[in-house]
Amino acid sequence: MKRETSDWIPGVAVAITGLRFQGTFPDFKTITTNIKLGLIILVLLVSGSLSAQTDEKKKLMEIYGFIMMDAGYDFNQIDPNWYDVVRPTKLPAFKNQYGTDGNFFFSVRQTRFGVKNYFETPMGELKTQFEFEMFGTGVDAGQTTIRLRHAYAELGKFGAGQYWSPFMDIDVFPNTVEYWGPNGMAFFRNVQVRYMPIQGDTRLTIALERPGASADAGVYADRIELQSIKSRFPYPDLSAEYRQAFKFGYIELAGIVRRMEWKDQNTTPPDYSGHATGWGLNLSTNIKLGSKTVFRGQALYGEGVENYMNDAPVDVALKNNPSNPNLPVEGVALPVTGLVGFLDINWNAKFSTAVGYSRLNIDNSDGQSPSDFRYGQYAIANLAYYPVKNAMMVIEFQWGDRHNFTDGWSTTITKIQASFKYNFSHVFYKE
Repeated sequence: MKRETSDWIPGVAVAITGLRFQGTFPDFKTITTNIKLGLIILVLLVSGSLSAQTDEKKKLMEIYGFIMMDAGYDFNQIDPNWYDVVRPTKLPAFKNQYGTDGNFFFSVRQTRFGVKNYFETPMGELKTQFEFEMFGTGVDAGQTTIRLRHAYAELGKFGAGQYWSPFMDIDVFPNTVEYWGPNGMAFFRNVQVRYMPIQGDTRLTIALERPGASADAGVYADRIELQSIKSRFPYPDLSAEYRQAFKFGYIELAGIVRRMEWKDQNTTPPDYSGHATGWGLNLSTNIKLGSKTVFRGQALYGEGVENYMNDAPVDVALKNNPSNPNLPVEGVALPVTGLVGFLDINWNAKFSTAVGYSRLNIDNSDGQSPSDFRYGQYAIANLAYYPVKNAMMVIEFQWGDRHNFTDGWSTTITKIQASFKYNFSHVFYKE
């Protein structure tokens, strides 16, 4: 996950809190009052003259987000940087890789804040969105720190910035509180420019996206002659989606094609330079099953599109090339299959349930290590309670497993998580 933050974020933090803690800790009422004052100051700073509502109700700005706390128990091991999620790729690749089983955790990393603005222009309405959360990834993995989610603007049929990739379908994500989500789901917020010739419930989107990929040298990782190979991405990724809406829900088909190259900087033969074409198709749907239940499903297949998956390893790996003694190995795009199937059930205004399963398979190359990831599974069942407006409490059972390539190792993780979520939102309208 490659993310950047804005220079004004520390100022936002000050505006939101509106106080500096000294001496005794303030009571809850004081904290709440100061948070509200901070938000008002922030809005006034960035939006100028606003009023609460008018008869026209023309939206100008919305501030939104939620405060969320997770508490849970890991009955098994997982990479400590991912203690509060279920990621099969982060389960141990061998016995006791991450210590011993049984760890309790608390986390507020899902907490989120966002701002949307709406401006009238001669070309139509300009919409912008800036959103961040506190879940560290990449070099910040395991930390509670600011992480950019969306930095996106849309004018008419065109959009630019960091937003959901058209190759993914966010509406497949179930009503669960496990943060990372189904491992077999395409899930990627990417920097892009997009064209949307059809908008609405039925839609068509075409985008050029920031390229990127990862590679695995496998059993050849320590070979000196491979250390001089550098990646190259000469073209943007091309993605598209088409969604057809129906009374019962929708069906969506998305696709992507991408070019991945690697250049051998060593001038001494053999030349290990090469390239691969990544591609994928993603069929997804939401289907209403009566008035209380929605089925969310996805089936995906591709090669070299692991970068777009929710929890997958590398896009490219080495395979043996015995027919060419001058070039004993070559890089190939790895095939990947992803499946998601969940039911969201609203029992009544106070209770709901999400239950389902996901799976991701990698067709490994023969140059990969025996302990490399081959496939993983993911399953969840929960019960959510909504005591009052904007508040949610959930108890959730989580399970996942990992299977290695050829060494016979497999492992599981079982978790119980309780989450408490408090939404906030306020819309401002033109005078």
